[in-house]
Amino acid sequence: MATAKRCYYEILEVERVASDGDLKSAFRKLAMKWHPDRNPGNKDCEHRFKEINEAYEVLKDPDKRAAYDRFGHAAFEHGMGGGGAGFGSDFGSAFADLFEGIFGMGSGRGRGSGRERGADLRYNMEIGLEEAFTGKTAQVRIPTSVSCEVCSGTGAKAGTRPKACPHCSGSGRIRHAQGFFTLERTCPACQGRGQVIENPCPNCSGAGRVTRERTLSVNIPAGVEDGTRIRLAGEGEAGVRGGPAGDLYIFLSLASHPFFQRDGADLHCRVPIAMVAATLGGEFEVPTIDGGKTRVKVPEGTQSGRRFRLQGKGMPILRARQVGDMYVQVMVETPQKLTKKQRELLQEFERLSSKDTHPESAGFFGKVKEFLGGRAGSA
Repeated sequence: MATAKRCYYEILEVERVASDGDLKSAFRKLAMKWHPDRNPGNKDCEHRFKEINEAYEVLKDPDKRAAYDRFGHAAFEHGMGGGGAGFGSDFGSAFADLFEGIFGMGSGRGRGSGRERGADLRYNMEIGLEEAFTGKTAQVRIPTSVSCEVCSGTGAKAGTRPKACPHCSGSGRIRHAQGFFTLERTCPACQGRGQVIENPCPNCSGAGRVTRERTLSVNIPAGVEDGTRIRLAGEGEAGVRGGPAGDLYIFLSLASHPFFQRDGADLHCRVPIAMVAATLGGEFEVPTIDGGKTRVKVPEGTQSGRRFRLQGKGMPILRARQVGDMYVQVMVETPQKLTKKQRELLQEFERLSSKDTHPESAGFFGKVKEFLGGRAGSA
């Protein structure tokens, strides 16, 4: 006695009013769950997987679904339709839907135009900090592939056109059944382009593009940082046989500066000053990134490492009407190669010094003395 066939909607666990998207989603989910490769040796899984495939093959086709909704399984009995095939000729398309959704692998449908997008190109450019401050327009020379002017990028000799590949009928893909699966691969005759050129262009040998050196103008805005990427759309390699061109990416790097170090929009510099200037106070001039100079006042008793902020003297912020600051860090220089008189004067200064003259060192060594005295007492 034959077993009654289950309802296709019940098999896919959807309602009769389910949309095409709902059907596809349900099929992917169930096919992954019951696939024999995930359940080796389980006969029940093989049976369920066949049911799922059969149900989806019918319900995804509008005509078959309409017939099934009206007549049920009887619509495909006695040679009336394509349901019940299990793993028939349409299985490949259903399984391709599963692969396309899960792995991002298309079935090859819609291919075969012969047009391919050109490759993106990268150009490394080094600029100075001053150029990053002001911005500039640079000229770059790039060897790249451009569309062949003789054949207008088609690759075919003048007066002729590419023809559909006879091996794949212009699809660029070839299918063949192999046991349990329907496999698909790139057509070896046309390399997936779907077209063949019987009379190639003599200028580009059928490639549709030739190598040329191009000179391009690149606008570098003020405030760019190290690693900034500038995209020039359509300035990459020409596409194959009239396909769209790729893009050109300019990667910027900043050369080291002899005076400034950059931190975002701020600039830092270190300036050595004489011990007397730090002690008595004074002022000095420093250059600025815009090519000018400014004066920095040093108050009496300035210690080494102190920083002075010069507001608005830093780098412009890219795409913003703001400017960073400049920080000047002073480093007190200890005198060297003293004369006898200088040494005597410093010794006299040391003799006249007090704790108030060197408060930090006096305080530090006072704490050291207390620490060491406490350890001796505990011992």
